[in-house]
Amino acid sequence: MSRKNSLTLEFSDNRLLAALSGPHAKHFARIEQKLDAVLDMRGNLVAVDGKARERAAAILRALYARLEAGESITLAEVDAEIRFTDQARAHAPGAIKTASSRAVRPRSPAQGAYLDMMRQHPLVFGIGPAGTGKTYLAAAFAAHMLHEKRVDRLILSRPALEAGERLGFLPGDLKEKIDPYLRPLYDALFDVLGDKATRLMEQGVIEVAPLAFMRGRTLSRAFVILDEAQNTTQAQMKMALTRLGEDSHMVVTGDPSQSDLPGGRAEGLNEALAFLEGVEGVGVSRFGEKDVVRHPLVARIVAAYTRNGKS
Repeated sequence: MSRKNSLTLEFSDNRLLAALSGPHAKHFARIEQKLDAVLDMRGNLVAVDGKARERAAAILRALYARLEAGESITLAEVDAEIRFTDQARAHAPGAIKTASSRAVRPRSPAQGAYLDMMRQHPLVFGIGPAGTGKTYLAAAFAAHMLHEKRVDRLILSRPALEAGERLGFLPGDLKEKIDPYLRPLYDALFDVLGDKATRLMEQGVIEVAPLAFMRGRTLSRAFVILDEAQNTTQAQMKMALTRLGEDSHMVVTGDPSQSDLPGGRAEGLNEALAFLEGVEGVGVSRFGEKDVVRHPLVARIVAAYTRNGKS
């Protein structure tokens, strides 16, 4: 079935091999489309030919290992594995456990570096455009720290000022006023923790609140995420950063080009980066348009706006 110099891979479980190839072999087709490789499956054997056969074979082995570990495979995971092989992945971190039956895996080299930085520094800034996974991975790593019992609680916060609106002018009670601002954080939590997130919030282990609620507190053995930090003032940012207590960690995420503050200036975030980048214990992870991991069209949209001077 194979040509000279092709690689032949043998997979012991035909059911997993079918999942590896995907419905109508669309996973194999994506690898062939993205790489200079040809895949030919017969029985439990896959012949890999072409200039990129070594790389394609490595991708197939990595994806099959995920299936053996009980993970599912979609085109998004195939694309992520292809992106990983664009760079050396010897030191790329693997999946992180967020609950007993859940795990999250970085989907780009930049995300892998971001996870490494969160492992190494108590304060990390994740800077870059929407769709790069800054908030999602921070929530996943926070859930991982909670699962490993390295922190006692998670605190997720963001400034409640966006698109020119202030809380006092919104209808409803306090919870109804702030929930729309915090919805992205809820979404990330439920995605990585499932229904367990509801129970942990009811128990007070997870707290999702506007940034103003952090004033005057000292947060010990906590994992704090400050999201949409480009909307913090200089005073708000200093207040948030100085809440860290013993054995706590903080991740600050934001896109300085998307501030809703007057004049569009991300004053709090830019000042913090200028003052703190290079300080011991502080890590800064920067993402670009090439790191967008949403629908492929999102990266092209970001690139188009950047080309036309609309960052």
